[in-house]
Amino acid sequence: MKRFLFLFAVASILGKTVDAQDNVSVYAPPAIEQLMSQFVESNKALQVVEGWRIQLLATTDRQRMEYALQQFRSLYPSIPIDWVHVAPYYKLQAGAFSSKLAAMRILYIIQRDYPGAYPIIDKNIRQEDLLYGG
Repeated sequence: MKRFLFLFAVASILGKTVDAQDNVSVYAPPAIEQLMSQFVESNKALQVVEGWRIQLLATTDRQRMEYALQQFRSLYPSIPIDWVHVAPYYKLQAGAFSSKLAAMRILYIIQRDYPGAYPIIDKNIRQEDLLYGG
């Protein structure tokens, strides 16, 4: 239905009636075609995806972060964890999930030991790090 409405709107602008069987052709200058090709190729080469992580801690104290990192690794050895430094904060982030639902499943377990943990979006997750589907 949406396709038909779109075709009807385009045809109205062009002053032509359209039924559901007509095709619409769009002329794009060569420069636009080249830019679109570059865009497609650069996205194919992109090795990172948007996903979810669980943030456990954000602190300005590096020693506190390192202690919490070791503690988490001993409690949950099967869940990958890493830290990032976004001045002035050190942030502990666990897991790499393709969906929020998958992150919430693990968050439910982790919150027994880390009640302040919460899911965050990460736009720079390597595809091979996505261990948890959803």
